[in-house]
Amino acid sequence: MTCFTFRVVWMIQAFLDLAGSQEIYAPHSIRVEGDVTLGGLFPVHARGVPGMPCGDIKKENGIHRLEAMMYALDQINGDDELLPNVTLGARILDTCSRDTYALEQSLTFVQALIQKDTSDVRCTNGEPPVFVKPEKVVGVIGASASSVSIMVANILRLFQIPQISYASTAPELSDDRRYDFFSRVVPPDSFQAQAMVDIVKAMGWNYVSTVASEGSYGEKGVDAFMQLSREAGGICIAQSLKIPHDHKPSDFDKIIRLLLDTRYARAVILFASDEDIRGILNASKRADQVGHFLWIGSDSWGAKNSPIHQLEDAAVGAITILPKRATISGFDAYFTSRTLENNRRNVWFAEYWEENFNCKLMSSSKKDESSRKCTGQERIGIDSKYEQEGKVQFVIDAVYAMAHALHNMQRDLCPENSGICPDMDLAGGKKLLKYIRSVSFNGSAGTSVTFNRNGDAPGRYDLFQYQWNNVSVPGYRVIGQWTETLQLNDMQWPRGEQEIPTSVCSLPCKTGERKKVVKGMPCCWHCEPCDGYQYQYDEFTCKLCSYNMRPSANRTSCQPIPIIKLEWYSPWAMIPVFLAMLGIIATIFVMATFIRYNDTPIVRASGRELSYVLLTGIFLCYIITFLMIAKPDVGVCSFRRIFLGLGMCISYAALLTKTNRIYRIFEQGKKSVTAPRLISPTSQLAITSSLISVQLLGVLIWFGVDPPNTIIDYDEQKTINPDLARGVLKCDITDLQIICSLGYSILLMVTCTVYAIKTRGVPENFNEAKPIGFTMYTTCIVWLAFIPIFFGTAQSAEKLYIQTTTLTISMNLSASVALGMLYMPKVYVIIFHPELNVQKRKRSFKAVVTAATMSSRLSHKASDRPNGEAKTELCENVDPNSKY
Repeated sequence: MTCFTFRVVWMIQAFLDLAGSQEIYAPHSIRVEGDVTLGGLFPVHARGVPGMPCGDIKKENGIHRLEAMMYALDQINGDDELLPNVTLGARILDTCSRDTYALEQSLTFVQALIQKDTSDVRCTNGEPPVFVKPEKVVGVIGASASSVSIMVANILRLFQIPQISYASTAPELSDDRRYDFFSRVVPPDSFQAQAMVDIVKAMGWNYVSTVASEGSYGEKGVDAFMQLSREAGGICIAQSLKIPHDHKPSDFDKIIRLLLDTRYARAVILFASDEDIRGILNASKRADQVGHFLWIGSDSWGAKNSPIHQLEDAAVGAITILPKRATISGFDAYFTSRTLENNRRNVWFAEYWEENFNCKLMSSSKKDESSRKCTGQERIGIDSKYEQEGKVQFVIDAVYAMAHALHNMQRDLCPENSGICPDMDLAGGKKLLKYIRSVSFNGSAGTSVTFNRNGDAPGRYDLFQYQWNNVSVPGYRVIGQWTETLQLNDMQWPRGEQEIPTSVCSLPCKTGERKKVVKGMPCCWHCEPCDGYQYQYDEFTCKLCSYNMRPSANRTSCQPIPIIKLEWYSPWAMIPVFLAMLGIIATIFVMATFIRYNDTPIVRASGRELSYVLLTGIFLCYIITFLMIAKPDVGVCSFRRIFLGLGMCISYAALLTKTNRIYRIFEQGKKSVTAPRLISPTSQLAITSSLISVQLLGVLIWFGVDPPNTIIDYDEQKTINPDLARGVLKCDITDLQIICSLGYSILLMVTCTVYAIKTRGVPENFNEAKPIGFTMYTTCIVWLAFIPIFFGTAQSAEKLYIQTTTLTISMNLSASVALGMLYMPKVYVIIFHPELNVQKRKRSFKAVVTAATMSSRLSHKASDRPNGEAKTELCENVDPNSKY
């Protein structure tokens, strides 16, 4: 025996010795004779006021359960197959719903196991006294409250007395190391807590509060719920509140105020006694919060009417849990037949009778003097309301479990005896516990009764909801069950809510928003939209779409960015195409006119060979418009590279050759009368071809270094708003490459302009010097305007359209200026004034030079000529072989 055990036994012995030599029995107890005695602990009375151990009688939780044990004993003793020739007796005590009082009462069960020293005790006549040996209690049925069972179990285990509870569900009692002699026919609250967790998750609630009655049942139940909710994840506890033992109405009001501090946590988990449940519901009604809270009650609430009597409106929508049970019809018949005459063994039945029928039975009654006197002829269920208490089934199952264990033990230890044998009497509680843990039989409700290694029954629960709205009769309705998995049916909610009410810290984020969790509260978060080109990767993360993608409309995925190109029907394309078509028609018309009148003086005087080259260049300048607008592919991109600068190069190479020829002629004439070299048509064509070949050579090198290809540019039109983002299908040509391709042509144009300036003093009809000059001045203005527009729109969303349109219009204008100033006047003369298209007399090169010199001198005498010009008529054709 350990030191602790010895100390406890010594204390019990001292307690027994205080009573002297007489046998000690509890002042109020039921004693039923039998071969084997079972103890019983029931909360016959409620907790008393301070200074009093017991209060009012508890009709259902006390008397119903007590009578269930008496009924089970009668059934077993009348069964010839279960414990034949063995009668079960009982010693039933009242715990008064208080653990300390229950501990004092339960000392009665261990009297027979304590050896008393009576050597010094003598009667008055000197004879030794005769003691009545107390009955031996082999097992105890009870208790009800977990706190009571825990207190009693600590004593019973010291004396190895097995205990089977019918209502204690605290998870703490599953500890087989501390409560190794404790068993129960109801599942522990750890199963109940798991069922509650499953309900909360099924409802989509992630922010709940808990309220517990002070004591093992309430506190341990809430602890189990909190532990399981942490393991399950996704559930946060807003508040965890406790109802004190000695509570006042203000304590319940304070709890309601605290619950309202976290208003969005509407779901409240209740592990509380009947009285505390009434207090909470009453306080919610006083605070005008009926329908706000979503109660989830434990089996202490179950399907009882007592906690919600006259508070039904505050309980509407409450979900409660109760171990799966059934109404025992045999007990109903037994209990409703109980009268004051046939139930004298129940010492509390008279008190129950008064309370049940609201009458006065005896002069010592607690009832008011004004109460009517009981007749004794009242009948339960006829003259009073009767409904079987929920734990009756489990009381019966607990008694039967003890009986089956004793039966199996008797069968094994006393195979040759029909009753109790000495081996069975000496076996002890540890042997009986082994038989208890191995029993398996169909209980009173038809379900199997078994125990696991910790003495716990399997978890089987019915789920109830108190419904009032839209039902014919208000009351509890079965809405599902839990047997390791949850099953739920149709439910109703307070305030007529059709959808499942919410009990969340934060509302779910919208599609395309991520959760930013509040530190320390995984169920609380802020919603942040995935902006820009981000999409919702998961509920906590936004990720950037790849460069060629943009987020979908709901930002849950990425989708390809639409591809665009300059379409023919676009206004940006229609204007340059219209100008180009007019230009092409005009160019063809001029070329056809020149070919038709190829041998006329005006055509010959224009330099036919270079004119055709120049017209070809102008034609290509117009053609490039169609290539720039056409859908890019390798072929189109190749032609763009070739013709982008070729048309201008051909045009300005021909014009440069012309202006250079004029310049050289007149510069040479100032020095000598010898004609300069390379002024013949063949030479002019050779010079023009060499200038053009430079452009073609550059293009060939470009082809070799960087072969043409198409690309999709996603950066060009990647706007802040991804809905407006577009990928631009274009040739693999950068803005700089375009300018470089045109750069040589621009160089020719500038050089040509310089020569045009130098030859501005040449007679106006001599080889088109002045028209060429005006052409080059205008062209320079066009291209000076083009450069800032082209590069200034590089960052614009309309870059594709503006740059393409600007480039094509600039080339069209350049070609049109050259065509209009150089050839349209000649075509006009050829067609409308053929009389002017005649051969003029030739002059020798010497005469031409002399005329040029005179013209140069006359040009400085502005007073002689209104415009400062010498109107000298010179021949357009100079014969370079003429002698002077």
